[in-house]
Amino acid sequence: MSAVQPVGVGLIGAGRIGGSHAHLLATRVPGARLVAVADPRPGAADALAGPLGATGYAEVADLLADPGVDAVVVTATTEAHANLVEQAARAGKGVFCEKPAGLSLAEVDRGIAATAAAGVAFQVGFNRRFDPGFAAARAAVDTGRVGTPYLLRSLTRDPGLPDYGRVPAWAVFLLTLIHDFDTLLWLNPGAEPVSVYAVADALVAPEFKDAGLLDTAVVTVRFDNGAIATAEANFSASYGYDVRGEVFGSTGRLEIGGQPRQALAVSDATGRHTDTPRGDVELFGEAYAGELAEFVAAVREGREPAVTGHDARRALAIALSCIASVRSGGPVDPRVAAATVDGRVR
Repeated sequence: MSAVQPVGVGLIGAGRIGGSHAHLLATRVPGARLVAVADPRPGAADALAGPLGATGYAEVADLLADPGVDAVVVTATTEAHANLVEQAARAGKGVFCEKPAGLSLAEVDRGIAATAAAGVAFQVGFNRRFDPGFAAARAAVDTGRVGTPYLLRSLTRDPGLPDYGRVPAWAVFLLTLIHDFDTLLWLNPGAEPVSVYAVADALVAPEFKDAGLLDTAVVTVRFDNGAIATAEANFSASYGYDVRGEVFGSTGRLEIGGQPRQALAVSDATGRHTDTPRGDVELFGEAYAGELAEFVAAVREGREPAVTGHDARRALAIALSCIASVRSGGPVDPRVAAATVDGRVR
């Protein structure tokens, strides 16, 4: 591929995050050209693709057969991720897949094998690595600013969900905390998890607990370098979208996130007030653009992306171990437990 020729990207899935990614690819990602959008819902692909100068398809096969598509971005429903990664790889397309890349280790392994066999890039959407604050924290860890890591923490609090009845079982681990698990692995480089203990409940929407919804969770992860990490999530932060991280080590501490929407604080008779981000696209807009730019660059340069299928597998292994831990009521060894769990099973 020519160094000046844009990478033609096809997007599969015209939902909320698909719409955001489509606009970024069309307007903010250097070297990318949004060529096509596929979605089986009547009119969905055309509605998103048309205003961005792309072609809409109702069938994924038609998008993959489009000669202008060099790579695909998968933002379809979670259950379809693994199959779409394999289909795109067989078509010779580089693949960016939103997390998780599968709902079992076997599914992710098939995606890794398929993309490797095809010799195409395979990147998974762990956007926090591309956020300036989180990236600066990793750089500080790499240069030894905090010494030996003792304690790590990552949290995600979503500002509510539109329909708790449509949240799939285990989403708190597989869709939300999986970002935190990747963050903890990334901020503790070279270490492997040896124990996972998860506690979760339906505190926000208890009426949906019998249907499998868990909306609040705390996870403890022990690593083989001695570090202990915690991750927590909740689906009802009334004050906004709250994502933070911390690394505490032998010589210092790093704090990540928790910044207001703008550098303004108002103090009055009711106290001190700051405006906070209200959603993931707002908080991580720069990070979303950065991860897509990395993917496009990897496709053009014929190299491995900064975030790989193996990274996806490691984070998923912790998420699946959380399910095993909740079921057993105690800590589990992720090196054993993860292989026994399928995220589709309640």
